[in-house]
Parts: sequence; structure tokens; C-alpha cells
Amino acid sequence: MSEKKSDPKTTLFIVSIVQFFTPYMMSAVGIALPSIGREFNASAFELGLVETAYILGLSLFLVPVGRMADIKGRKKVYTLGIFLFTVATCVIPFSASMKFFITARFFQGAGAALIVSTSIAILTSVFPPNKRGRAMGMIVACVYSGLSAGPVLGGLFVTYVDWRLVFIAVIPFQIIALYLSIFKLKGEWVEAENEKFDWAGSFIYMCSLFAMIYGAARIETEVWGLYLFISGLCGMIMFGIFESFLKSPVLDVSLLKNNRVFALSNLATMINYASSFGVTFLFSLYLQEVKGLSPRDAGFVLIIQPLVQAVLSPYTGKLSDRFSSSKIATIGMSVCAFALFLCSFINETTPVTSIYAVLVLMGTGFSIFSSPNMNAVMSSVESKYYGVASSLVATMRTFGMLVSMTLITFLFSVLMKTSEVSYETRGIFLLSMKTSFILFSVLSVFGVFCSLGRIRKN
Repeated sequence: MSEKKSDPKTTLFIVSIVQFFTPYMMSAVGIALPSIGREFNASAFELGLVETAYILGLSLFLVPVGRMADIKGRKKVYTLGIFLFTVATCVIPFSASMKFFITARFFQGAGAALIVSTSIAILTSVFPPNKRGRAMGMIVACVYSGLSAGPVLGGLFVTYVDWRLVFIAVIPFQIIALYLSIFKLKGEWVEAENEKFDWAGSFIYMCSLFAMIYGAARIETEVWGLYLFISGLCGMIMFGIFESFLKSPVLDVSLLKNNRVFALSNLATMINYASSFGVTFLFSLYLQEVKGLSPRDAGFVLIIQPLVQAVLSPYTGKLSDRFSSSKIATIGMSVCAFALFLCSFINETTPVTSIYAVLVLMGTGFSIFSSPNMNAVMSSVESKYYGVASSLVATMRTFGMLVSMTLITFLFSVLMKTSEVSYETRGIFLLSMKTSFILFSVLSVFGVFCSLGRIRKN
């Protein structure tokens, strides 16, 4: 049974608040990584794990909790996610070691998974098809506003106070969001109320995904890493076969087999984020350790890309209500591919103004891609699949982020070994960064062709 009691504008406002502080947390931590690394004497590999752990927590829970939300109620899952995210944020500033910090980031990511898996599904349930693109554009604008604020506020906090303020400052806003979710968000949106939850499939999925992710991160440093990754891959294949025989699966594989737009839109999402997510991480280290900028000044540089995305996303979302969302998204992905190609030419003598230009180009491409692509995904499925669809595209997005960070971490472990990123090791770091951008640009071109494949049937 579906309950749609909330006023669309009220729902949009409540969801938008959360869409601001979750990405803020990711981008602010990125700018604070050098300071965090120095305090805990962390290696480049461990710094990569700070972001990877957060994304791992996101990836593991997205699909299962998305399905749970369709069955038990999206508001319940959404509110629980805000609560878990807030608790983890309160704990992180008291980390006594890098291991504790990374573990807490994992649970923060798990809370974010509950939020992300339900946000778009709630909006899609409330807004009619002819207004969804604009609503999603507003949400994406809030996401990028959070990403924009992160480097600036994070840089100021790290420069003038302490990296812990990155987390402490957002806690009051999380508490406000929790209050609004409990008392002001009306309705539950239970689209699959009488269906059973697939516990066995969820277990297989989460174990297999963890084995793939953790194995990939350990291939270079541990002999069992490759075997663990292969085991996870085999588990994913078994999961797909198992799900195809269930009446109420955690993931309806027929959506991927029979719905071309849905399948290719998700694939395009994964590739786009895999090829572009690592840009901020690499530039944060490059600007501070190679160019010698302070965390504050580096933050003001890194704000450019998400700021462009925040400004343009509402307009591109609205545009996707009128024209082919798949075509618009493909244009955006092409712009991102070109920007990544330009990034591969950055070296020690590259002026900071060139970084500005590349980030503007990346922001433009990403804004043209994100809202229309999300509109294409959610408009291609029935209402009872909104939670699963929202979760799956978020899974592809976070899995893409994870691929991006895993690739960077792998290259760091191969080229830099256990060396810290510093001015003294800038030569090998620049080689690692250049190699990353070359691989990302090639991957992005492949994603453009995947995105083109859905246009014929859109």
C-alpha cells in the first residue's frame, strides 16, 4: 500500500537538508586527510582507506535496505539512517588510532546507505513524472552544495582550529534533520508491503561484495587478496542465479535483463563515478603537498567543481523533463571524459589557474550527467521498485567511487609502497596521479559508449 500524505515541497525540503551534510562529510574529510595522516602517522595506503571504508559501508547495505524500505516503509529506514549517521559522526572526533577512525567511517557509511537508498525513492513517490527531473535537480544541487562547502569549511577548520571540528560542526544539523524526519515527514510509502524480505540473498550479496572489495584492496599487499576477490566474484554470479528463481528477491534481476534503459543507465552511473570520483582526492594531495597550498587555500580551489554542479544541476534536471534524459546525460559524460584527459597533463609546474579550468569543465560535465541520468533510471521502473531502483543506482554510484579509490590505493601501494605523500616524494606521487588520470579517461570513454547504447530505446 502506498501512502502519499506529504506535501511535495515539504518533503523536498526535508530530504534536501540531509542531501547537504552527507556529501559535505565526504569532501570535508578529503581536505583534512593530510592533517589526519600527520597526526596518526598514516601511510598513503591508510589515507586511501579512510575514504574506501566509508564507501564500503555505503555499498554493502544499499541494495538490502532499499528492498527493506519498499517492504517496511521508506520513512522508517530513512530516519534510522540519519540516527546511525549522527552517532558515528559523534564518535569519530574521539578516535585514538587510525584503525578506530577507519572503522568509525565504515559505520558512518552504513548510516549514509540507509539515507541514500530511500531519499530518491521518497521523492519519486511524491512527485509526478513531469516534475521529477526538476526535483532531482534540486536534490543534486544540495548534494553539490555540500560538496562545495566541505573543502572550504574543512580547510578553515583544519587551518585555524583542528580537523575534529569537521565532524563536530555538522552534528547540530544532523540532529535537526532527525527531528524533522520523525515529526514533519508524513507517510511511509510502503509499495511492496505484503512481500517477503530476501534474507538469504541479502547475505550472499553482502558477503560477496565485501570479498570483492576487500580482496581488491589487498591484492598487492596480501597473497590471499586475489583469491578473496575471485571468491567474491563467484559469489556475485551465484547471487544473480539465486535471485532469478525467487518470487520476492532482494534484487529483481529481470530489471537488468529486460529493461535496457535501466541497465545501461546504472552501468553509466558506475563508470562515470569510477572515472571521476578520485579527482578531488588526488587534487587535495597535489595542491597541498606539491604546490604548497594550505588546507584553506586548497579548499577554495576544490570548491570550484561542486559549486558549478550546484548551480547548473537544477537547470539540467528541468531540461530532462522536456527532452531525452539519456541523450543529455551522454553529453555530460563526454564532457567529463575530455576533462579527465586534460588532467593527465598536469605536472609540478602546472599553474593553479589551469586547475581552475579543468574543475569548471568537470563540474559542467557532471551537472549535465547526474540529474538527467537519475531521472532516466527512476522513470524506467514501476513504483513498487522505486526503493530497489534508487538503491541500485546509488550502489552503482558508490561502487564506482570505490573502484576509483581502490584503483588509486592500488597504484599508491605499487608505486609509492609505504611512503607518505610529501614534497620529498612528489616525483613518484605525480607519476601515480598521472597514471590514475590516464586510466580514468580511458574508462570514461568506455562509459560514453555504454550511455549511447540506451538512447535507441529511450
